[in-house]
Amino acid sequence: MQRRTLGFAICALAAATVPALAHHSHANYWETEWVNLQGTVQQIHWVNPHTWIYLDVTSGTDNVGAWALEGASVTTLRRDGWTQESIEPGDTLNVRCHPLKDGSRGCLMGFVVMDDGSEKEFD
Repeated sequence: MQRRTLGFAICALAAATVPALAHHSHANYWETEWVNLQGTVQQIHWVNPHTWIYLDVTSGTDNVGAWALEGASVTTLRRDGWTQESIEPGDTLNVRCHPLKDGSRGCLMGFVVMDDGSEKEFD
């Protein structure tokens, strides 16, 4: 009887942890392609589950205008050294990101190009 109870407890624990591992897909992005964008930050939303930067793109693509850039979670970005003051509205930003498959103005953030030309992860 103890083996059956232990087996049930293990199965229940495993089933309870599965939702913690769940995450949505990034299937709407071309994860094998990159686009380089430069523009002015209009808004930044420092929220979970993903941060968002709204960038008025002026160069780096044929598709200039407002773009929505999906970033990592606040926790991940903080762990990587980013703060809410790292990027602010009005800043000029150079990014490298994965474009949306449907061709609309959006991408999954990969890297921010720093002033010295190095790239820092934003994912």
